[in-house]
Amino acid sequence: MSQFLPNCTADAMASAAKHLVAGDLVAFPTETVYGLGADASNSVAVARIYSVKGRPSDHPLIVHIASMDRMGDWASDVPEYAIALARNFWPGPMTLVLKRSELAGDFVTGGQDTVGVRVPDHVVALALLEAFEKAGGKGVAAPSANRFGHVSPTTAAAVIEGLGNYLSNDDLVLDGWACDVGVESTIIDCTGAAPSVLRPGAISVAMIEDCTGLKTTHSNNEIRVSGALENHYAPTAKVFLREIPFPGQGFIAHADIETPEGVVRLASPKDDKEFAHVLYAALREADAKGLLEVVVNQPTGDGIAVAIRDRLRRASN
Repeated sequence: MSQFLPNCTADAMASAAKHLVAGDLVAFPTETVYGLGADASNSVAVARIYSVKGRPSDHPLIVHIASMDRMGDWASDVPEYAIALARNFWPGPMTLVLKRSELAGDFVTGGQDTVGVRVPDHVVALALLEAFEKAGGKGVAAPSANRFGHVSPTTAAAVIEGLGNYLSNDDLVLDGWACDVGVESTIIDCTGAAPSVLRPGAISVAMIEDCTGLKTTHSNNEIRVSGALENHYAPTAKVFLREIPFPGQGFIAHADIETPEGVVRLASPKDDKEFAHVLYAALREADAKGLLEVVVNQPTGDGIAVAIRDRLRRASN
């Protein structure tokens, strides 16, 4: 069982950085979901991430850095439009996939010649990354802090619930409260002439195009990235994407949609932003209540609604 740090003070960050240097795992909050972090240059520590999560070894990790100034440590070729994206959206819920440097080992990239990098927008995450830099570290590899394929955690309690039995006494869980965004970062392939979206998130296609002046679409290339499997983000309960739930089922829908009699309302978000924020917690609540089925009236339109529909489609598979 890991150690739990409810108060993320400067001393706690320094201690957590020392644990990373020592090869331990540190679960920490970001604005998207909680990540399970290890020193991205330590193959043994990174291997423990895969073991704890039950994650396939060819599934690449995202390297979290304290600022865009460290991007050159991990990437060998950074196009101008990638620099523009970093300047506009970092810190923030965006991962850039770039040609990797020598520092980015196969154990982080899943054996690919690319690496995913991002600067998270969370005070605790940034404080941890900065403390790790001061301790000599260059980046923290961190997928979501849950068992592979399951619902990502958006609270420290959810991390403990999902991974507590797999972590060691030397590992840490930092409590940074509930994550603000609630769904994983937008992943953008920056290895071509123009950016292409590999995984939708809070940074939308329109935002990317406005920033770069380049046309971008969802990519069909063969780069493997986190959360791209057809069956992912799934609770134990079966997820259905239809409009009318039956008695005994769980229900997630916007607040203006009424709950039919006998249906268990799990969340009533007022808008798409709140929908993303509460989605994973609501799916976890369904399992906690022992529900067998959950009906989700998913949002329509663009923006973060695209990411919500992407996660729900994979959860329903």
